[in-house]
Amino acid sequence: MSCNGCRVLRKGCGESSIICSCLLWIERPESQGNATGFVAEFFGRASLMSFISAVPEPQRSALFKSLLFEACGRKINPVSGAMGLLCSDNWHLCQDHPRRP
Repeated sequence: MSCNGCRVLRKGCGESSIICSCLLWIERPESQGNATGFVAEFFGRASLMSFISAVPEPQRSALFKSLLFEACGRKINPVSGAMGLLCSDNWHLCQDHPRRP
């Protein structure tokens, strides 16, 4: 059976899946799928998998979190992204965005 991230990406999931370990910090299964779909929408499925496979296993979760924040930042502030929100003291918008219904 596929994990929620792989299911959203329509990719077969096995013991060697690189996306599963990235999503362990997200508690709810539907949130894992939503986060994966949201990040893949911004960076593309192939690029997402390439980014994740390029870093060592212990850092993959942090990379996914970083990509999620950047995608949220680009959704809120398309020009400057997450860095623009951080510099303009509006980081809370980026942190709250994934929690909105």
